Amino acid sequence: MSANFSLSRIVWSPEGDRLYSFEQAAYLTQTSVSLLERFASLGLIEPVGSMLHRQDLIRVVKLQRLRRDLGLNLVGAAMVLDMAEEIAQLKAQLRAYRMASK
Repeated sequence: MSANFSLSRIVWSPEGDRLYSFEQAAYLTQTSVSLLERFASLGLIEPVGSMLHRQDLIRVVKLQRLRRDLGLNLVGAAMVLDMAEEIAQLKAQLRAYRMASK
């Protein structure tokens, strides 16, 4: 996959997070812009205008891995990721609660 754009153009969000164009994200995640647009239209990633956060790129890679390795469809892969994130948040809350009650 060749890139005919500059990966050196860096864009930052107002919060100080690095943002990536759909073209950069497609190159870095080894997918296509049209697939990223589909993910965005389905609400699987949340673009900021025409840019994506790093966590969106990570989510794309995880979605693709679940689809490839487990044969899940997009909805199933998204549900698995959402549940895994919720479990991680609940575990963190439980740890914080346990630390506070000591």
